[in-house]
Parts: sequence; structure tokens; C-alpha cells
Amino acid sequence: MKHGDGQGAGRPWPIMLDVEASGFGRGSYPIEIGLAFPDGTSVAYLLRPEPDWTHWDEGAEQVHGLPRAKLLAEGRPVLEVAAMLNAQLAGNRVYSDAWGFDAAWVARLFDAAGLSQHFRIDTVRNLIPETALLSWATARSRAEARLGKATHRAEHDAKLLQASVLELNSGPLRARRL
Repeated sequence: MKHGDGQGAGRPWPIMLDVEASGFGRGSYPIEIGLAFPDGTSVAYLLRPEPDWTHWDEGAEQVHGLPRAKLLAEGRPVLEVAAMLNAQLAGNRVYSDAWGFDAAWVARLFDAAGLSQHFRIDTVRNLIPETALLSWATARSRAEARLGKATHRAEHDAKLLQASVLELNSGPLRARRL
């Protein structure tokens, strides 16, 4: 299943990606990946930690609410998730609001899976014109009013990010068409 890159062809919605992780910094790894697609669908994948992925930050767990035991019991193997991401995103650009972290965690996933990544992760700031940055907080608030505040669960947060960009690019906040 190939999704458009959100840039034209009547599809103004970008593909958004959000990653929840075991913590921050050295040794952290992805535990959940969420995507919001141009057609309004979304998905999340829980990851089963690899045997050498042992870093666990209790503070991060309090934020995302995903205990390591749940990941071990219900998470999907990294090879399966990496293959599904490639199948869904091949040739596309996807956007993240935490590009530095999310790109590194996705790279760690693909490295562990032994696969090459066939899509590009970019910062959501590249979708927002400089002149619209001052309106970002208002757009985010409007999106949160519709969808609810960020939950630190990957699927919801990817949908919220997508809705925020759409909010910014429509109505009175519109700065330019995606």
C-alpha cells in the first residue's frame, strides 16, 4: 500500500510519524511507531525490544504508559515492523515534530532489522512557512480541541501533528497551501 507524500495530486495532507521510546539519549530505542496517512487513516506498531535493547527509563514509562512487560508480550518483532514501514512508506517523505530523535530511533529499528530504510523522515518545520510560525500554537490548540491533547502514544500524536499542520494551512491561519 503506497500513500502519497501529501504534496499535490489533490492530497494536501502530509504523512506524519511519531515515535515513543524507552527513554532519551544513549541506549534508548523505539517502542511504538505511529503514522497518520493522507487519506485520514492511522496506525501504530508496538515493538518487541531486541535482546540487547535493555535501557529503560521509568520516567519515560510514566509519560507514555507502556510498561516493558507489555512490549515483550505484545510487541511485534523489529524485522516485521521495519518491513511493514517500508511497504507502507517506500519512496515517501514523512514528517515528525521531533525529527532528531525520531529519525535516530527509526534508524536504530532498521539497523536491528538488518534492512535499508526506503523512506525519508523530515522535520515538520519544513511544512510551515516562517510567516506562519507565530500561528503554530493557535493551530495546535485548535487541533487539540478536536482530537484531544497529546497523549504520548504514537498514533494519536501523529494524528494530532497532522491535524495541527492542516489547521495552520486552512481558514484564517492559512499561510500557504501544502
